[in-house]
Amino acid sequence: MNIHEYQAKSLLKKFGAPVSDGRVVLNADEAAEKAAELGGPLWVVKAQIHAGGRGKGHFKEPEAGEKGGVRLAKSVDEAAAEARRMLGHTLVTKQTGPAGKVVNRVYIEDGSGIERELYLAALVDRQTSRVAFVCSTEGGMDIEDVAAKTPEKILTFSIDPASGYSPFHGRRVAFALGLEGAQVKQCVKLVETLYRMFLESDMSMLEINPLIVTDTGDLKCLDAKIGFDDNALYRHPDIAEMRDETEEDPKELEASKYDLNYIALEGEIGCMVNGAGLAMATMDIIKLYGAEPANFLDVGGGATKEKVTEAFKIITSDSNVKGILVNIFGGIMRCDVIAEGVVAAVKEVGLKVPLVVRLEGTNVEKGKEIINNSGLDVIAADDLDDAAQKIVKAVKG
Repeated sequence: MNIHEYQAKSLLKKFGAPVSDGRVVLNADEAAEKAAELGGPLWVVKAQIHAGGRGKGHFKEPEAGEKGGVRLAKSVDEAAAEARRMLGHTLVTKQTGPAGKVVNRVYIEDGSGIERELYLAALVDRQTSRVAFVCSTEGGMDIEDVAAKTPEKILTFSIDPASGYSPFHGRRVAFALGLEGAQVKQCVKLVETLYRMFLESDMSMLEINPLIVTDTGDLKCLDAKIGFDDNALYRHPDIAEMRDETEEDPKELEASKYDLNYIALEGEIGCMVNGAGLAMATMDIIKLYGAEPANFLDVGGGATKEKVTEAFKIITSDSNVKGILVNIFGGIMRCDVIAEGVVAAVKEVGLKVPLVVRLEGTNVEKGKEIINNSGLDVIAADDLDDAAQKIVKAVKG
C-alpha cells in the first residue's frame, strides 16, 4: 500500500525526522485559510497523487495552468490560487502514463532554502533478506537514470538484522553524500530514525528524494514516498486508514477484497492462472506469440468457486480484454473448482470474447467434463503452448 507525500511526512515527523511544516487541502474553499497558517515568506504547493515526477508533469486541462504539479508561491493568495487550479484536474507524469491522475488533494508547505539536493532510500533487498539503504549525491533525479548513466555515484549496502543499526551505518551514508561537521551527526541520527521507522511500520520502501542541505546547513526531508507491506497492515490500523482508494485501479481494489493477486496491465488477453510462476510463464508465452497480457492474476491454491467467479468478472470488466486464457495446473487447486467458477461467471456476466481453457492436474477429467457439458463456446487446449497459440489466433483473427 502506498500513501501520499503529506501522510509520509506526518509519519516522518512522528518519528522525529526533519520535515517542513505543511497543510493538506481537500477543498478549494479552505486553501487560503490553510496557507495562512504557515509562516512564509515562500510557500510550495504540491499536487498529491501516487506517482513521481510531479514537478516535471503537466495538466491536461488548460485552466490548471502550464506549470507542473509542484509550484512556488510568494503570498497566501498566490498559494491558494495555485491550489485551486490543481484540485479536480488531471496531472500527467512519466509514471502515470498518458491517462494521468486526478488531483483530489493538495499539500501546501513552507518553502526551504536549498543548498544541495541528495538522495536517500531504504528498501527490502530480497536477495539478502535485509533492509538496504541506497544513497546518492544526485538528489532530485530519478535514481534509475543515475544508475544507468553514473552508477558510481550510488552507494548501496544492507544492514544485518542480527546486529541491527550502528552509528557507522549513518556515517557511511554521510561520507558518501559529502556531508561534514554537524551534518554528519544529523545524518547518523536520520538514518537510525529511518531504519527504526522502516521496521516498526512494516514498510517495503521509503524514499527521500530530495534530502536537502538547507541554506543554514541542516538536513531536511523535502519529499517522501512510502510503501507498506500489505500483508502486515493488520498490525497497523492507523496506517491502513491512510489508504486512498481513489488512487488505486478499481479492478485491483475489487480483487483485493477476495484475496486475489491481480495487477492490471495494458494488453488485450486476460489471464486467469493458479500460481505466480505459472502466471509469469503464461504472460511470457502470450508475448512470445505476438500479443500482450491484460493482467497478472493468480487465483491461488485455495481458491473457491466464488473466488474464481469474481476473478472472471474482474477480467471481463476490463474493456481492453479481447480474449481470455484460463491456464490451470491443478495441485492443491482442483480443476473442477476452476471449471465450476468459470461456468458460473460466464452464465452471470456473459461471454463476448474468445475463451481458451487449459486444464491439467487434480480432477482434470471432471473439470473438462464440466466445461464440455456447460454449453459454453470454449476453445479447449492440450498444453500451455497450444493454449497460447489458440488465444492469440482468436484475438488476432
